[in-house]
Amino acid sequence: MIVDLPHSEIIYHENFWSEKEATLLLEKLKAEIQWQQKQITLFGKTHLEPRLTAWYGDEGKIYTYSHITMSAQKWNQTLIAIKHKIEKVIRIEFNSVLLNYYRHGKDSMGWHSDNEPELGKNPVIASASFGGERRFLLKPRNKSQSLRKEIILRHGSLLIMAGETQHYWLHQIPKTSKPVSERINLTFRWIK
Repeated sequence: MIVDLPHSEIIYHENFWSEKEATLLLEKLKAEIQWQQKQITLFGKTHLEPRLTAWYGDEGKIYTYSHITMSAQKWNQTLIAIKHKIEKVIRIEFNSVLLNYYRHGKDSMGWHSDNEPELGKNPVIASASFGGERRFLLKPRNKSQSLRKEIILRHGSLLIMAGETQHYWLHQIPKTSKPVSERINLTFRWIK
């Protein structure tokens, strides 16, 4: 499905992996990934990130966001298999992946764009979701515009953001008080 928003290239594949494949990958990722909970400083206050994270990729790939710098851990077979399936379909190569583990509804990701300099001018971000469904919200960077979009990221789905999306749009995974299963999200990228 093409998501119809101006100044964006967003495609959502609701069932990129079968239910069985997605469940197996979720369990492997929970067990195999070296998860961390880092400290983050926002508006002068330091606290723990509201989720667990990990950074994997080609040797020497470094990624910095919100004053956190991460050096890539080596790819494992599960990540390589996920990466290759995505690359085969969208015909774009990735050299790194940021993983987020949302343990419950209180774990979240605030409004942001994936616009760090090492991602280049118009980055392609391939976002794979395994586990509980979560709301993915988009809003324009320009505060005078009121257009909003919500996508429910389902178990085994793939969301692609490309083109000018990161220049014009912010996105987030909000907290929820509703019961929600744990979820792991992988955002594949190309780091210069």
